[in-house]
Amino acid sequence: MGSITTSKSDSTTERVTDSYSTRLLARQNLITNTSGLAPGSLQANLLILPSRYAQDFHSLCLRNSVPCPLLGIIPPGNPHIVSPAPCIQHPDFDVRTDFPQYRVYRGGKQIASTKDLTELYTEDHVGFLLGCSFSFEDALCEAGLTPRHQTTGRVVAMYRTKVPLMPAGVFSEACMVVSMRPYKPTDVERVREVTRPYGATHGEPVAWGWDGAERLGIRDIEVPDWGEAQVFEEGEVPVFWACGVTPQLAVEMAGEKIEGLVFAHEPGNMLVTDWTAGDLEALKEKSGFALPM
Repeated sequence: MGSITTSKSDSTTERVTDSYSTRLLARQNLITNTSGLAPGSLQANLLILPSRYAQDFHSLCLRNSVPCPLLGIIPPGNPHIVSPAPCIQHPDFDVRTDFPQYRVYRGGKQIASTKDLTELYTEDHVGFLLGCSFSFEDALCEAGLTPRHQTTGRVVAMYRTKVPLMPAGVFSEACMVVSMRPYKPTDVERVREVTRPYGATHGEPVAWGWDGAERLGIRDIEVPDWGEAQVFEEGEVPVFWACGVTPQLAVEMAGEKIEGLVFAHEPGNMLVTDWTAGDLEALKEKSGFALPM
């Protein structure tokens, strides 16, 4: 897909080229589910909304950083830049096309699905990139804990919970969404250890086991609210992480409080960024950054 001229090390150049190539594949409508793509690269969820609601959503993220970990903001008027941090290092970037699939919301309801937002996106829209749990799946694979949805080719299962978020503005009734991966009880502690450093992409699990599912308010593990049901092997239990689909549920629960079009990624269809696990320490220092308005 081409190369990048940069003063950075060869390893960094190779990594950025790989992530950029994946974004180009998304732009060309050649990929869908991004789980397992561009190993080592952090992936991002998306929410785009009219600028008058940007401060409310920004506050929601700061107050609920586990389900809504901010990676970057696309300011109004320019869909090609991310501020303040360079999670996208290649100059050829467009938030309107570089996710494989998008959802379109109006009045809290999904009204369409599209692969290109170019005709819908306006100069008033503000975009938010949020950390995604796909980012730590490569580390799980290296630890011999490959997520089941990767081996079966399914989309990771996601569930609405009864765990409320701290409110912010129009987002006064939001609840957390979680993703789920099956593991043996004896593997749970190792799973926690592997994912704990990834605080910028949801970090370690928020609950596990069948009692954990009950505490979250999940009644039927075989009927996810997003994604696809997972295959459980004998003796396995569900392990739950906070999920970047939480903002979409927040938009749905805000309903008519939000006027105009809102856009989000199709669950499982993420943005592959130019950051890797090696950038996680630096990301900790950037938490709480201001809106570039």
